[in-house]
Amino acid sequence: MSMVCLVWGLFFLFFSCLFFIFSVVFMTSEITYLVELMFFSSNSSNIVMLLLFDWMSLLFMSFVLFISSMVVIYSDGYMEGDLNLSRFIFLVCFFVFSMLLMIISPNLISILLGWDGLGLVSYCLIIYYQNTKSSSAGMLTSLSNRVGDVAILLSISWMLNYGSFNFMYYLDFMSSDVSMKIVSALVVMAAMTKSAQIPFSSWLPAAMAAPTPVSSLVHSSTLVTAGVYLVIRFFNSFSSSLIYFLLFISCLTMLMAGLGANYEFDFKKIIALSTLSQLGFMMATISIGEFRLAFFHLLTHALFKALLFMCAGNFIHNLGSFQDIRFMGSLSEFLPLTCVMFNFSNMALCGLPFLAGFYSKDLILEALSMGILNSFMYLVFFISTGLTVSYSIRLFYYSVLGDFNFLGYYNLSESNFQMLVGMMGMFFFVILGGSVLMWMILSFCYMICLPVILKLMTLVVILSGVWVGVLISNSRPGELNLVLNWMKTSLFFSSMWNMPFLATFGVASPVLVEGGKFSKYIDQGWLEYSGSQNLYNVLSSSSSSMNFVNNNLKVYMSVLLFWVIFVFLFYV
Repeated sequence: MSMVCLVWGLFFLFFSCLFFIFSVVFMTSEITYLVELMFFSSNSSNIVMLLLFDWMSLLFMSFVLFISSMVVIYSDGYMEGDLNLSRFIFLVCFFVFSMLLMIISPNLISILLGWDGLGLVSYCLIIYYQNTKSSSAGMLTSLSNRVGDVAILLSISWMLNYGSFNFMYYLDFMSSDVSMKIVSALVVMAAMTKSAQIPFSSWLPAAMAAPTPVSSLVHSSTLVTAGVYLVIRFFNSFSSSLIYFLLFISCLTMLMAGLGANYEFDFKKIIALSTLSQLGFMMATISIGEFRLAFFHLLTHALFKALLFMCAGNFIHNLGSFQDIRFMGSLSEFLPLTCVMFNFSNMALCGLPFLAGFYSKDLILEALSMGILNSFMYLVFFISTGLTVSYSIRLFYYSVLGDFNFLGYYNLSESNFQMLVGMMGMFFFVILGGSVLMWMILSFCYMICLPVILKLMTLVVILSGVWVGVLISNSRPGELNLVLNWMKTSLFFSSMWNMPFLATFGVASPVLVEGGKFSKYIDQGWLEYSGSQNLYNVLSSSSSSMNFVNNNLKVYMSVLLFWVIFVFLFYV
């Protein structure tokens, strides 16, 4: 095992255990610490940095560090033979530290440092393989996240009116004061870009160009969850209209991602769209007022999604970086241990009872049924849950049950010890993490009192999703396959409602065309004729008419001597 991976993995694991113990102590004692670090003071102006330590920030940091430790150990096996492994590990560490800075910051300035650090390092990680596809994906990710960075900068500039950048002091004031609602709206916009809500969703599947360990870290507990965490922190400052807007957008994101994942054949993109669906699920849960349940689901989702990407990475690693699920199948015969962990994490994503995802998803859906939402939002919530089960069953069928259709023969084996250690570390928490977190976070009882129809609605939707998933998996062209009959409709649903086209061609193409015209007609045209080039021609022609010396040193020195004598005589 590489020494760099071992040291950083143990370092993250130690601090993960430490923060978890602190979070339990803070939760039972109901303690919150605000630590103020003063850098210097001059003329009654204090340059300080404020850090927030409560049970939520400590528990989230514990999960981020634990998943990071498993991912670093896993990377040692996955990136085996890479000449730049140390650089990769250091980039991952910078990524984790940026996330930790954002988690413990109640100050918009330090939040921006962590927020921008996430965007910058994610760009470096996405373009790690240094090809055209990675470069395009990295640029799309970076530019999409810059919109959120600008929103944070604008909120910082607006907070100048109120004397402090520490938003914790103004949360109640923001919800009532009209001018301070601008800060809340900008924060929601920033969270929508980082958590890839509509219309900023196109960068999330594109970010799959990064190495799989990066995808495991990004999609579980770091980059995409930063927006959800920020919304949880700012929730008390949101007005009712802003909450309804966020609910509508997040429900559409859930539906769009669920539909798109059922059409996709790229292994990693299916899991990426599943992350997008779960992010919409979390945002919608916050919007109905259950931000504690949303944080609960954020942690359980981090566990099974990290393991899901690790198992997918092992499949792809053994198949020679091949990602099309149609050419997989019967992998349980070649990689049985990986398939067991993959199926458990997949079932946790579906919400199978007593796995990590069940405790949060089932409680959220039942809390939704007790609410006062309209029928549209209610149906979108449950249909999106059914679609989650549908694409999970489809993924399970194609990878584990189907025929092995891979063209070349590969010696598939689970001999890579480091990858198995990383996956096994996550596996036990996928099974036990949900119940442990439920007893920890939910210190009070949720009283669920529903009619039989609404109580059984979750079960009905899940069984319907299983049926649809099996139906899609077994369908062949001409047999129950309506995709070929409705080609334009299926193209619309499979391409994330045309958002990648709008985000790339719709934004980049007009800018490039107009930039080409400006370069041709202005920069290399009129500016050359009447600007610097014309000035150069005028000066060179005028100076050539006065050039009678012709580089003759004796003539030049004679003229210079004559000029000095003339000046001397004139002034004397």
